Amino acid sequence: MMLERVLEPEVMNDLQEAIEYHDMDFNEVNRAFVRDLLAFAAQEDRTLGRDILDLGTGTARIPVELCLQAPSLRVMAADASSEMLELARYHIEINHMLDRIQLHRTDAKKLVFGPSFFDAVISNSLVHHLPQSEAFFAEALRVLRPGGLLFVRDLFRPASQEQVEALVAQHAGNESPRSQQLFRQSLQAALTTEELAKILAALGVDAQCIQMTSDRHWTLAYRKPA
Repeated sequence: MMLERVLEPEVMNDLQEAIEYHDMDFNEVNRAFVRDLLAFAAQEDRTLGRDILDLGTGTARIPVELCLQAPSLRVMAADASSEMLELARYHIEINHMLDRIQLHRTDAKKLVFGPSFFDAVISNSLVHHLPQSEAFFAEALRVLRPGGLLFVRDLFRPASQEQVEALVAQHAGNESPRSQQLFRQSLQAALTTEELAKILAALGVDAQCIQMTSDRHWTLAYRKPA
């Protein structure tokens, strides 16, 4: 029997939780996201464009890493949590990125931007926070220009509690008990690729754009038709 999805809070509005999240070691995961994002664009012999929207940016570690690796980019770093954005502001300042990364507090399911506003829309580890993600994907596609790239990565919900515990031990075994519990809850709140494919099919996105890219992550890489 498949492990049932157990939702977690959609927005992290507790400062202590935001700090704990910020202190967790996501450096390799973030570098891998940026590396794979740039590699996908390169293999198509395409660029990301200039203006990027990062939804669920958290403490903006991915926008900073992306701007370090791609000096021509500008990023709108968006999140619904004011506490996360306060930590993001600090992270952007110490990396001297104030002129290239703009923070924006928003609900990713109700964006204020006009249609075809961004050259690429990216998101890492937001989807598992959303009880219903259909509006998120619809909005991401709406603000993406024709020919632009939608690149989304998130956790995959394992089939059993035993598999959840194995992943927690493997990838968070050196973290605090609190951090381990946050990771456990995130795995249990995540979508399967089958659930994701059903959501995207209603928006005209082919399931072939979804790939398992680690033992715990799926990745959606989709070019909006020009």
